[in-house]
Amino acid sequence: MFKIQTLNAISDIIHTELSAEMYTVGKEEPVPDGILVRSAAMHDMPLGENLLAIARAGAGVNNIPIDRCSRQGIVVFNTPGANANAVAELVMAGLLMGSRNIAGGIAWAAGLKGQGAEVPKLVEKGKGQFVGPELRGKTLGVIGLGAIGALVANVAGRGFGMKVIGYDPFISVENAWTLSSTVGRAANEDEVLAQADYVTYHIPLNDQTRGSIDAAKIAKMKKGAHLLNFSRAELVNADDCKAALASGQLSSYVTDFPTEDMLGVDKVVCIPHLGASTPESEENCARMAAAQLRDYLEYGCIRNSVNLPQVSLTAPETARVLVIHENIPNMLATISTCISQDGLNIDTMINKSRKEMAVTVMELPDLPSEDALAAIRALPGVIRVRTFMR
Repeated sequence: MFKIQTLNAISDIIHTELSAEMYTVGKEEPVPDGILVRSAAMHDMPLGENLLAIARAGAGVNNIPIDRCSRQGIVVFNTPGANANAVAELVMAGLLMGSRNIAGGIAWAAGLKGQGAEVPKLVEKGKGQFVGPELRGKTLGVIGLGAIGALVANVAGRGFGMKVIGYDPFISVENAWTLSSTVGRAANEDEVLAQADYVTYHIPLNDQTRGSIDAAKIAKMKKGAHLLNFSRAELVNADDCKAALASGQLSSYVTDFPTEDMLGVDKVVCIPHLGASTPESEENCARMAAAQLRDYLEYGCIRNSVNLPQVSLTAPETARVLVIHENIPNMLATISTCISQDGLNIDTMINKSRKEMAVTVMELPDLPSEDALAAIRALPGVIRVRTFMR
Protein backbone atom coordinates (compact mmCIF):
# COMPACT_ATOMS: atom_id res chain seq x y z
CA MET A 1 0.00 0.00 0.00
CA PHE A 2 1.19 3.49 -0.88
CA LYS A 3 0.26 6.36 1.43
CA ILE A 4 -0.76 9.66 -0.16
CA GLN A 5 -1.17 12.93 1.74
CA THR A 6 -3.41 15.67 0.30
CA LEU A 7 -2.41 19.18 1.37
CA ASN A 8 -5.44 20.89 -0.18
CA ALA A 9 -9.01 19.98 -0.96
CA ILE A 10 -8.77 18.12 -4.24
CA SER A 11 -11.29 16.56 -6.60
CA ASP A 12 -12.44 13.03 -5.83
CA ILE A 13 -11.48 12.20 -9.41
CA ILE A 14 -8.07 11.21 -8.00
CA HIS A 15 -9.60 7.97 -6.75
CA THR A 16 -10.12 6.80 -10.33
CA GLU A 17 -6.31 6.78 -10.62
CA LEU A 18 -5.40 5.79 -7.05
CA SER A 19 -7.21 2.55 -6.31
CA ALA A 20 -8.30 1.72 -2.78
CA GLU A 21 -6.51 -1.63 -3.12
CA MET A 22 -3.12 0.04 -3.47
CA TYR A 23 -3.47 3.52 -1.95
CA THR A 24 -4.58 5.17 1.25
CA VAL A 25 -5.32 8.85 0.67
CA GLY A 26 -5.95 11.52 3.31
CA LYS A 27 -4.92 14.93 4.56
CA GLU A 28 -3.77 13.56 7.91
CA GLU A 29 -1.41 10.90 6.52
CA PRO A 30 1.68 11.32 8.77
CA VAL A 31 4.32 9.39 6.76
CA PRO A 32 3.40 9.71 3.10
CA ASP A 33 5.04 8.08 0.12
CA GLY A 34 3.52 10.78 -2.08
CA ILE A 35 1.91 14.20 -1.71
CA LEU A 36 -0.83 15.79 -3.80
CA VAL A 37 -0.85 19.59 -3.50
CA ARG A 38 -2.45 22.60 -5.10
CA SER A 39 -1.54 25.92 -3.48
CA ALA A 40 -0.35 24.93 0.02
CA ALA A 41 3.03 26.41 0.93
CA MET A 42 5.57 23.61 1.41
CA HIS A 43 8.84 25.52 1.84
CA ASP A 44 8.83 25.17 5.62
CA MET A 45 7.46 21.63 5.68
CA PRO A 46 9.66 18.71 6.74
CA LEU A 47 10.10 16.21 3.91
CA GLY A 48 10.31 12.73 5.38
CA GLU A 49 12.70 10.01 4.23
CA ASN A 50 9.77 7.95 2.96
CA LEU A 51 8.55 10.71 0.64
CA LEU A 52 9.16 9.69 -2.97
CA ALA A 53 7.18 12.20 -5.00
CA ILE A 54 5.11 15.39 -4.92
CA ALA A 55 2.48 16.08 -7.57
CA ARG A 56 1.19 19.62 -8.02
CA ALA A 57 -2.33 19.83 -9.47
CA GLY A 58 -1.45 22.86 -11.58
CA ALA A 59 1.44 24.29 -13.57
CA GLY A 60 3.21 26.63 -11.13
CA VAL A 61 5.47 25.02 -8.51
CA ASN A 62 6.76 28.08 -6.65
CA ASN A 63 5.06 26.76 -3.48
CA ILE A 64 7.33 23.68 -3.50
CA PRO A 65 11.01 23.61 -2.39
CA ILE A 66 12.35 22.18 -5.65
CA ASP A 67 16.06 22.28 -4.75
CA ARG A 68 15.49 20.51 -1.44
CA CYS A 69 13.39 17.87 -3.16
CA SER A 70 16.15 17.24 -5.70
CA ARG A 71 18.75 16.82 -2.95
CA GLN A 72 16.51 14.21 -1.29
CA GLY A 73 15.63 12.36 -4.50
CA ILE A 74 11.97 13.44 -4.40
CA VAL A 75 10.42 13.74 -7.85
CA VAL A 76 8.23 16.83 -8.32
CA PHE A 77 5.51 16.74 -10.95
CA ASN A 78 3.22 19.43 -12.33
CA THR A 79 0.33 19.24 -14.77
CA PRO A 80 1.10 21.40 -17.81
CA GLY A 81 -1.81 21.67 -20.19
CA ALA A 82 -4.43 20.29 -17.82
CA ASN A 83 -5.89 23.76 -17.27
CA ALA A 84 -4.91 25.12 -20.70
CA ASN A 85 -8.40 25.51 -22.11
CA ALA A 86 -9.69 27.30 -19.01
CA VAL A 87 -6.81 29.78 -19.01
CA ALA A 88 -6.95 30.29 -22.78
CA GLU A 89 -10.65 31.16 -22.60
CA LEU A 90 -9.92 33.78 -19.94
CA VAL A 91 -7.08 35.23 -22.02
CA MET A 92 -9.54 35.75 -24.88
CA ALA A 93 -11.87 37.53 -22.45
CA GLY A 94 -8.87 39.58 -21.33
CA LEU A 95 -8.19 40.68 -24.90
CA LEU A 96 -11.74 42.01 -25.14
CA MET A 97 -11.67 43.63 -21.71
CA GLY A 98 -8.41 45.42 -22.36
CA SER A 99 -9.34 46.54 -25.86
CA ARG A 100 -12.90 47.70 -25.17
CA ASN A 101 -12.54 48.77 -21.50
CA ILE A 102 -15.47 46.53 -20.64
CA ALA A 103 -14.65 46.36 -16.92
CA GLY A 104 -14.50 50.15 -16.69
CA GLY A 105 -17.77 50.47 -18.54
CA ILE A 106 -19.53 48.01 -16.27
CA ALA A 107 -18.26 49.81 -13.14
CA TRP A 108 -19.39 53.16 -14.57
CA ALA A 109 -22.83 51.81 -15.42
CA ALA A 110 -23.23 50.42 -11.91
CA GLY A 111 -22.65 53.94 -10.60
CA LEU A 112 -25.80 55.14 -12.38
CA LYS A 113 -27.96 53.26 -9.90
CA GLY A 114 -30.60 55.57 -8.45
CA GLN A 115 -30.97 57.77 -11.54
CA GLY A 116 -34.32 56.17 -12.40
CA ALA A 117 -35.73 56.96 -15.84
CA GLU A 118 -32.64 59.01 -16.68
CA VAL A 119 -30.41 55.90 -16.86
CA PRO A 120 -30.92 55.18 -20.60
CA LYS A 121 -30.15 58.82 -21.52
CA LEU A 122 -27.08 58.86 -19.27
CA VAL A 123 -25.86 55.63 -20.81
CA GLU A 124 -26.12 57.02 -24.33
CA LYS A 125 -24.44 60.24 -23.28
CA GLY A 126 -21.55 58.64 -21.40
CA LYS A 127 -20.76 55.48 -23.36
CA GLY A 128 -18.38 57.31 -25.70
CA GLN A 129 -15.65 57.31 -23.05
CA PHE A 130 -15.42 53.52 -23.40
CA VAL A 131 -14.89 53.30 -27.15
CA GLY A 132 -12.20 50.75 -28.02
CA PRO A 133 -10.89 48.98 -31.12
CA GLU A 134 -12.07 45.64 -32.49
CA LEU A 135 -9.68 42.70 -32.49
CA ARG A 136 -10.30 41.54 -36.05
CA GLY A 137 -7.39 42.45 -38.31
CA LYS A 138 -5.11 43.45 -35.43
CA THR A 139 -1.84 41.68 -34.64
CA LEU A 140 -1.51 39.51 -31.54
CA GLY A 141 1.95 38.61 -30.30
CA VAL A 142 2.19 35.43 -28.22
CA ILE A 143 5.36 34.95 -26.19
CA GLY A 144 5.50 31.33 -25.08
CA LEU A 145 3.78 28.68 -27.19
CA GLY A 146 3.15 25.97 -24.65
CA ALA A 147 -0.25 24.41 -24.15
CA ILE A 148 -1.93 27.72 -23.23
CA GLY A 149 -0.07 29.97 -25.65
CA ALA A 150 -0.73 27.63 -28.57
CA LEU A 151 -4.45 27.55 -27.80
CA VAL A 152 -4.60 31.34 -27.53
CA ALA A 153 -2.77 31.72 -30.84
CA ASN A 154 -5.12 29.33 -32.63
CA VAL A 155 -8.34 30.80 -31.23
CA ALA A 156 -7.28 34.40 -31.86
CA GLY A 157 -6.44 33.64 -35.46
CA ARG A 158 -9.26 31.30 -36.40
CA GLY A 159 -12.01 32.69 -34.21
CA PHE A 160 -11.25 36.40 -33.89
CA GLY A 161 -9.65 36.99 -37.27
CA MET A 162 -6.43 38.36 -35.79
CA LYS A 163 -3.00 38.15 -37.37
CA VAL A 164 -0.95 36.09 -34.91
CA ILE A 165 2.81 36.00 -34.52
CA GLY A 166 4.51 33.86 -31.91
CA TYR A 167 7.89 33.22 -30.36
CA ASP A 168 9.11 30.37 -28.19
CA PRO A 169 12.71 29.14 -28.37
CA PHE A 170 11.78 26.05 -26.34
CA ILE A 171 8.60 24.98 -28.12
CA SER A 172 8.02 21.23 -27.98
CA VAL A 173 7.34 19.17 -31.07
CA GLU A 174 3.94 18.26 -29.62
CA ASN A 175 2.90 21.90 -29.20
CA ALA A 176 4.35 22.88 -32.56
CA TRP A 177 2.09 20.31 -34.23
CA THR A 178 -0.98 21.87 -32.60
CA LEU A 179 -0.31 25.35 -33.99
CA SER A 180 -2.39 26.61 -36.88
CA SER A 181 -0.43 27.13 -40.09
CA THR A 182 -1.61 30.76 -40.01
CA VAL A 183 0.44 31.52 -36.88
CA GLY A 184 3.57 33.40 -37.92
CA ARG A 185 6.92 32.49 -36.45
CA ALA A 186 9.16 35.25 -35.13
CA ALA A 187 12.93 34.93 -34.99
CA ASN A 188 13.09 36.58 -31.58
CA GLU A 189 10.99 38.33 -28.95
CA ASP A 190 11.85 41.82 -30.19
CA GLU A 191 10.33 41.00 -33.57
CA VAL A 192 7.03 40.16 -31.87
CA LEU A 193 7.04 43.31 -29.74
CA ALA A 194 7.68 45.56 -32.75
CA GLN A 195 4.71 44.17 -34.71
CA ALA A 196 2.02 43.38 -32.16
CA ASP A 197 -0.95 45.53 -31.19
CA TYR A 198 -1.60 43.09 -28.33
CA VAL A 199 1.10 41.11 -26.50
CA THR A 200 0.33 38.15 -24.25
CA TYR A 201 2.97 36.34 -22.18
CA HIS A 202 2.81 32.62 -21.36
CA ILE A 203 6.23 31.92 -19.85
CA PRO A 204 7.40 30.49 -16.51
CA LEU A 205 8.54 32.64 -13.62
CA ASN A 206 12.19 32.06 -12.76
CA ASP A 207 15.31 34.06 -11.97
CA GLN A 208 15.76 34.96 -15.63
CA THR A 209 12.17 36.09 -16.26
CA ARG A 210 11.39 37.83 -12.96
CA GLY A 211 10.77 41.52 -13.69
CA SER A 212 11.84 41.01 -17.30
CA ILE A 213 8.82 42.88 -18.72
CA ASP A 214 10.31 46.23 -17.86
CA ALA A 215 10.70 49.72 -19.34
CA ALA A 216 13.25 48.58 -21.90
CA LYS A 217 11.03 45.80 -23.18
CA ILE A 218 7.86 47.90 -23.14
CA ALA A 219 9.68 50.60 -25.14
CA LYS A 220 10.13 48.03 -27.93
CA MET A 221 6.34 47.59 -28.22
CA LYS A 222 4.20 49.59 -30.60
CA LYS A 223 2.89 52.86 -29.18
CA GLY A 224 -0.47 52.13 -27.55
CA ALA A 225 -0.03 48.35 -27.38
CA HIS A 226 -2.10 46.25 -24.97
CA LEU A 227 -0.19 43.98 -22.55
CA LEU A 228 -1.64 40.76 -21.08
CA ASN A 229 -0.04 38.70 -18.32
CA PHE A 230 -1.74 35.43 -17.40
CA SER A 231 1.46 33.75 -16.20
CA ARG A 232 2.69 35.38 -12.95
CA ALA A 233 2.54 38.92 -11.55
CA GLU A 234 6.28 39.01 -10.88
CA LEU A 235 7.12 38.87 -14.58
CA VAL A 236 6.14 42.54 -14.88
CA ASN A 237 7.97 45.48 -13.35
CA ALA A 238 4.96 47.24 -11.82
CA ASP A 239 6.48 50.74 -11.73
CA ASP A 240 7.59 50.55 -15.36
CA CYS A 241 4.21 49.25 -16.43
CA LYS A 242 2.36 52.07 -14.65
CA ALA A 243 4.67 54.65 -16.20
CA ALA A 244 4.00 53.22 -19.66
CA LEU A 245 0.24 53.35 -19.06
CA ALA A 246 0.47 56.97 -17.91
CA SER A 247 2.52 57.99 -20.96
CA GLY A 248 0.31 56.16 -23.45
CA GLN A 249 3.02 53.70 -24.48
CA LEU A 250 0.62 51.04 -23.20
CA SER A 251 -3.13 51.35 -23.70
CA SER A 252 -4.01 48.69 -21.13
CA TYR A 253 -2.60 46.03 -18.86
CA VAL A 254 -4.68 42.93 -18.13
CA THR A 255 -3.53 40.41 -15.56
CA ASP A 256 -4.90 37.42 -13.69
CA PHE A 257 -2.59 38.17 -10.76
CA PRO A 258 -3.67 41.27 -8.81
CA THR A 259 -1.10 43.00 -6.61
CA GLU A 260 -1.31 46.01 -4.32
CA ASP A 261 0.67 48.01 -6.89
CA MET A 262 -1.85 47.43 -9.65
CA LEU A 263 -5.24 47.49 -7.95
CA GLY A 264 -7.24 50.60 -8.79
CA VAL A 265 -4.76 51.84 -11.41
CA ASP A 266 -6.31 53.44 -14.47
CA LYS A 267 -6.21 51.22 -17.58
CA VAL A 268 -5.38 48.13 -15.52
CA VAL A 269 -7.76 45.16 -15.40
CA CYS A 270 -7.04 42.88 -12.43
CA ILE A 271 -8.82 39.53 -12.63
CA PRO A 272 -8.75 37.59 -9.31
CA HIS A 273 -6.70 34.59 -10.52
CA LEU A 274 -9.62 32.90 -12.25
CA GLY A 275 -7.57 31.25 -15.00
CA ALA A 276 -7.97 27.68 -13.80
CA SER A 277 -11.11 28.25 -11.75
CA THR A 278 -13.41 25.92 -13.63
CA PRO A 279 -14.69 22.54 -12.47
CA GLU A 280 -13.32 20.97 -15.65
CA SER A 281 -9.84 22.38 -15.06
CA GLU A 282 -9.71 21.31 -11.42
CA GLU A 283 -10.70 17.77 -12.38
CA ASN A 284 -8.21 17.62 -15.24
CA CYS A 285 -5.36 18.81 -13.00
CA ALA A 286 -6.26 16.44 -10.17
CA ARG A 287 -6.58 13.41 -12.45
CA MET A 288 -3.30 14.17 -14.24
CA ALA A 289 -1.39 14.74 -10.99
CA ALA A 290 -2.72 11.52 -9.48
CA ALA A 291 -1.90 9.51 -12.62
CA GLN A 292 1.68 10.81 -12.73
CA LEU A 293 2.14 10.06 -9.04
CA ARG A 294 0.75 6.54 -9.51
CA ASP A 295 2.97 5.75 -12.50
CA TYR A 296 6.10 6.81 -10.67
CA LEU A 297 5.28 5.05 -7.41
CA GLU A 298 4.28 1.80 -9.09
CA TYR A 299 6.94 1.43 -11.79
CA GLY A 300 9.20 4.50 -11.93
CA CYS A 301 7.80 6.38 -14.93
CA ILE A 302 8.76 10.07 -14.75
CA ARG A 303 6.45 12.29 -16.78
CA ASN A 304 6.15 16.09 -16.46
CA SER A 305 8.73 16.35 -13.71
CA VAL A 306 10.12 19.82 -13.02
CA ASN A 307 13.33 18.66 -11.35
CA LEU A 308 14.28 15.35 -12.98
CA PRO A 309 14.56 14.18 -16.60
CA GLN A 310 11.59 12.60 -18.30
CA VAL A 311 11.84 8.78 -18.31
CA SER A 312 9.07 7.03 -20.22
CA LEU A 313 8.48 3.56 -18.80
CA THR A 314 5.82 0.88 -18.77
CA ALA A 315 5.46 -1.77 -16.08
CA PRO A 316 8.62 -3.91 -15.77
CA GLU A 317 8.67 -7.30 -17.49
CA THR A 318 10.97 -8.79 -14.85
CA ALA A 319 13.00 -6.68 -12.40
CA ARG A 320 13.89 -2.98 -12.50
CA VAL A 321 16.31 -0.77 -10.56
CA LEU A 322 15.94 3.01 -10.71
CA VAL A 323 18.75 5.22 -9.44
CA ILE A 324 18.47 8.97 -8.91
CA HIS A 325 21.93 10.48 -8.82
CA GLU A 326 24.00 13.55 -9.51
CA ASN A 327 24.96 14.11 -13.14
CA ILE A 328 28.67 13.34 -12.72
CA PRO A 329 31.18 11.24 -14.71
CA ASN A 330 31.56 7.44 -14.37
CA MET A 331 28.22 6.89 -12.63
CA LEU A 332 27.04 4.31 -15.18
CA ALA A 333 30.25 2.30 -14.90
CA THR A 334 30.26 2.23 -11.11
CA ILE A 335 26.56 1.35 -10.88
CA SER A 336 27.05 -1.44 -13.45
CA THR A 337 30.00 -2.80 -11.47
CA CYS A 338 27.82 -3.12 -8.37
CA ILE A 339 25.22 -5.04 -10.37
CA SER A 340 27.79 -7.32 -12.01
CA GLN A 341 29.07 -8.47 -8.63
CA ASP A 342 25.81 -10.40 -8.31
CA GLY A 343 26.42 -12.10 -11.64
CA LEU A 344 23.43 -10.34 -13.18
CA ASN A 345 23.35 -9.12 -16.77
CA ILE A 346 21.73 -5.78 -17.49
CA ASP A 347 19.17 -6.42 -20.22
CA THR A 348 18.61 -2.75 -21.01
CA MET A 349 19.72 0.52 -19.48
CA ILE A 350 18.29 4.04 -19.75
CA ASN A 351 20.25 7.06 -18.59
CA LYS A 352 18.75 10.56 -18.73
CA SER A 353 20.05 13.81 -17.29
CA ARG A 354 18.65 17.24 -16.53
CA LYS A 355 21.19 19.86 -15.50
CA GLU A 356 22.85 18.56 -12.33
CA MET A 357 20.40 15.65 -11.86
CA ALA A 358 20.28 12.27 -13.60
CA VAL A 359 18.26 9.06 -13.57
CA THR A 360 19.49 5.60 -14.52
CA VAL A 361 17.06 2.71 -15.03
CA MET A 362 18.19 -0.89 -15.46
CA GLU A 363 16.07 -3.84 -16.57
CA LEU A 364 17.38 -7.09 -15.05
CA PRO A 365 16.42 -10.78 -15.00
CA ASP A 366 16.11 -10.58 -11.21
CA LEU A 367 16.54 -8.08 -8.40
CA PRO A 368 20.08 -7.52 -7.14
CA SER A 369 21.00 -8.66 -3.65
CA GLU A 370 20.68 -6.33 -0.70
CA ASP A 371 24.48 -6.09 -0.61
CA ALA A 372 24.57 -4.93 -4.24
CA LEU A 373 21.82 -2.39 -3.64
CA ALA A 374 23.62 -1.15 -0.53
CA ALA A 375 26.79 -0.74 -2.60
CA ILE A 376 24.91 1.40 -5.13
CA ARG A 377 23.41 3.54 -2.37
CA ALA A 378 26.88 4.08 -0.92
CA LEU A 379 28.30 5.43 -4.19
CA PRO A 380 29.24 9.15 -4.11
CA GLY A 381 26.55 11.10 -5.93
CA VAL A 382 23.78 8.52 -5.53
CA ILE A 383 20.69 10.07 -3.93
CA ARG A 384 18.01 7.38 -4.05
CA VAL A 385 17.63 3.78 -5.24
CA ARG A 386 14.26 2.13 -5.94
CA THR A 387 13.42 -1.40 -7.09
CA PHE A 388 10.40 -2.79 -8.92
CA MET A 389 9.24 -6.31 -9.77
CA ARG A 390 6.75 -7.51 -12.33
